[in-house]
Amino acid sequence: MESGQCFRVRRFPDGTFRFITGGEVLYLRRAGEESFEASCTPEAWDALWAPYFSLDVDYRTLRRAAAGKNAVIDAAMREGEGLRLLRQDPWEMLITFILSQRKSIPAIASAVEGLARRYGARLETPRETLYAFPTAEQLRPVTEQELREAALGYRAPYVADAVRRVLAGDPDLEALRGETDEALGEALRTVYGVGKKVAACVALFGYGRTGCVPVDVWIRRAIEEDCGGCEPFSAYGEAAGLMQQYVFYFMQKHKNDKKTK
Repeated sequence: MESGQCFRVRRFPDGTFRFITGGEVLYLRRAGEESFEASCTPEAWDALWAPYFSLDVDYRTLRRAAAGKNAVIDAAMREGEGLRLLRQDPWEMLITFILSQRKSIPAIASAVEGLARRYGARLETPRETLYAFPTAEQLRPVTEQELREAALGYRAPYVADAVRRVLAGDPDLEALRGETDEALGEALRTVYGVGKKVAACVALFGYGRTGCVPVDVWIRRAIEEDCGGCEPFSAYGEAAGLMQQYVFYFMQKHKNDKKTK
C-alpha cells in the first residue's frame, strides 16, 4: 500500500484492507498473529489472490540471500520486511504508471480512482460501491478532450495512444508475457509517453519481471545520496526489482527525515 506499486488499496478504521483486481474485490483482516480473514472462497483465494500476493515466493529466503551486499539495502530490507511484489494486471499497470509521471502517491491514487469511477464497471459489495479499472474497450469511445476533463492533463494523449495501440494489438499485452525483459521493455516503450521508468514499472508490477528496476526521483536520490553515486541493484540479479521496492519504501517512510538534514 505504501511502496508505490498499487494505488487502489484502502485501509478501513477497523483494520480491514480492501484490494481490487479486475472485477474482483477482496477484504482482508488480520485475525491472529499469523492468520487473516479473507472475504472470498478458498477456491478464489487459490486461483486469484494467492498469485496476486505472490504467496509462492519465499521472501524471507530472498532477504537472507541478499543480506550483506549493501548496507543501504540491508537497512531497507529490515524496515520493509513484510513487503511483497504484487502481480497485477498489465493493462492497469500501463495506464497507472503513465498517469504516475510527476505525481505523488496520493495524486496517482486520485487519478486512477477518478478514471475508474468515470469509465469502469460498477462493483457492489456488502460494504461499498466500487468501480473496476476500465478496460481498453471501455475507453475506446473516450476522446482525448474527455480524458483531459478527467484531470489527466498532459497525460491524456499518452492514455489515448495506449488505448489505440492496445486495441490494435500493438503491443499485444498478453503475447508480451513470453518475451524477454529487453523485448518487453522495447515493446512497452513504443506507446507514446512511456519511457524507461514507466516501462520498468509495468514489467515489474504487471509482468512479474523482478530483475527490472524502475529508477524515479526517489531511487535516483538514494543512489546519489546514500549509495555514493553507485547503482547497487544490478548485484542482486533477478531480485533487483524487489531490492528497489525495499529502498523506495524506505525512502518514502523517511522522506520527512531527509528534508530536515
